[in-house]
Amino acid sequence: MSETTILYYTLSGESRQEVAVKDSRFIATAVPIVSKEDALVHVERVRQVFPNATHHCYAYRIGPGGLEYRAWDDGEPSGSAGKPILFVIQKHRLSDILVVVTRYFGGKKLGIGPLARAYAHATEKVLALAERIPVVRYRRVRVFCSYPDVDAVAALLRRHALDFDAEYRDAVEFDARIREAALDAFAIELSDVTSGRAGFIIVEQS
Repeated sequence: MSETTILYYTLSGESRQEVAVKDSRFIATAVPIVSKEDALVHVERVRQVFPNATHHCYAYRIGPGGLEYRAWDDGEPSGSAGKPILFVIQKHRLSDILVVVTRYFGGKKLGIGPLARAYAHATEKVLALAERIPVVRYRRVRVFCSYPDVDAVAALLRRHALDFDAEYRDAVEFDARIREAALDAFAIELSDVTSGRAGFIIVEQS
């Protein structure tokens, strides 16, 4: 897969790791999410898993470029928890992800600098061991073919398209999403299986 077709990475599933700093425990939970509402549901779920913890600090990023994001310190000194978590998420080029770092206070104050490093370290640890998956760039295309070629074109789309729908008119039109890096191969195969009778246009990027 070409790196240029990858928009960003997310996680394949939930992951959890723990670090200890001066008797405090920092438990990092990383979760793939689809929206800020989804993120808040998972934050509450983590709170219920660790109901006696001192803090549940978190950060999330959503979408290409991580343009929707939030960092929350949950009572820690301003900027000492949520922002370090968010910085590590950004560094790993991840989006559609939430990281909650749960802290059990061990009795020794760390100071803002060491505290920020502890939250960053817990986030680094959970993300380093979590399985990443790419979110790739797709193109929405409209494929035109005649009725005799419908079965061959549909079979081709089942191999190449993320999804597709058909409209049956005088000719058949398929609306499909195809990975950008596969478009050239798709065009060649489409021409081959229909002897040049079918074609397509790019409608939009998605």
